[in-house]
Amino acid sequence: MVAKDSKTPAVELMNPYEKPPSVPVGQSIRTFLYNHETGAFMGRTASSWGKIGLFYLVFYGVLAALVAICFWGFYQTIDPRIPTWQLNKSLIGTNPGLGFRPHPPSENVESTLIWYKATDSENFKYWVKSLEDFLHDYRTPGTTPGLGANIYNCDYGNYPPSGQVCNVDIYKFHPCTEKNLFNYHKSAPCIFLKLNKIYGWRPDFYNNTDELPSIMPESLKSHIRSLKAEDSRKLNTIWVSCEGENPADQENIGPIEIIPKEQGFPGYYYPFENAEGYLSPLVAVHFRRLTRGILINVECKAWAKNIIHNRHEKLGSVHFELMVD
Repeated sequence: MVAKDSKTPAVELMNPYEKPPSVPVGQSIRTFLYNHETGAFMGRTASSWGKIGLFYLVFYGVLAALVAICFWGFYQTIDPRIPTWQLNKSLIGTNPGLGFRPHPPSENVESTLIWYKATDSENFKYWVKSLEDFLHDYRTPGTTPGLGANIYNCDYGNYPPSGQVCNVDIYKFHPCTEKNLFNYHKSAPCIFLKLNKIYGWRPDFYNNTDELPSIMPESLKSHIRSLKAEDSRKLNTIWVSCEGENPADQENIGPIEIIPKEQGFPGYYYPFENAEGYLSPLVAVHFRRLTRGILINVECKAWAKNIIHNRHEKLGSVHFELMVD
């Protein structure tokens, strides 16, 4: 049995399971910000902060370097102008879609209805302004990077040299011009059509009048035959037709003028190769005498041997409605 030494001081033992003494909130916050006993700032001493700071500096530095190397390697494998996957190997495929302008307001993004009152300039102001905005780059081609130096006045038999692009002269689209308010004030509106751009796609033209498809409108067939007699080079065109979808629409749609006079997209704009300043060719459709106050369903189609029409997939054709009060 060991005798207790009366001179040995008593040691106060702490119970680890005992709740620590209550500390006022203010004092707890001050202790967290700076502990005078340990010299810790926000729970860590200066050396601890230095170690963890150095760790994260090295960690994120190495991570940023790895990401930079990955991006550098990625950009070494692609060309900024030439897509890696083209035509049949791409998601876009080889069948261009046909689009129209002007589009309805953004709050009706799914609508395809162009509806206005011809006698009210404020009412059709939106449609005119929408076309003005769409045609801005065509009116001032110099604002498109590189176009001023690359522009070339193309024609049938006069294709652009490599690296240059064909001019799209919208001032020849009379009466579908900004100065003429695109004819919206005369209840005879103009609608602009364009084909979606597909890199490297070449149209297979209907330039043999004996091969024209039976479903092609007779008026377009007659036009193609007349062009053959005039200048066979103009047969290298992606033809465009527009007509009412149903018998009632065809009765109320009236005469239609397709501009330019070749009635389509000239072949010298293709293939699209992403040259600096390239602008898609346009076709203006002038509805010269619509029946007012009646909703008219319109379907326009682009015609080439390698263009398939599918309304549901929005391939080769476009649908919209017109109503002029």
